[in-house]
Amino acid sequence: MKEEKALKKLQVILRLETVERVKEALSAIGIGGATLMEVRGFGRQRGHTEIYRSQRMEVDFRSKMMLEIVMEEEKVDDAVKIILENARTGAVGDGKIFILPVENVIRIRTGESGREAL
Repeated sequence: MKEEKALKKLQVILRLETVERVKEALSAIGIGGATLMEVRGFGRQRGHTEIYRSQRMEVDFRSKMMLEIVMEEEKVDDAVKIILENARTGAVGDGKIFILPVENVIRIRTGESGREAL
């Protein structure tokens, strides 16, 4: 029985304006599949104040984008380097990278699993 090598999932919280640059750079190193979602959250950046119908409102959650990518473990270091190079502005709110283990992945259409399903 062949041994499956580890898979990892990167959950990357990014500024909207850096997403395209990150996607293009990841594609250039052979990482082609990803899921992109619009998310809202807060961290050190906190929120801001807006005026709505003459009332001051504190908006705690900031709009960000979340990119999820499943990849072979040996590609993670290169992917993280690429993301840091292309998403870092140096300002508060640049985002975060979460690296998670993936037990398995299965392509629904063919039933392939593991690396073949990526």
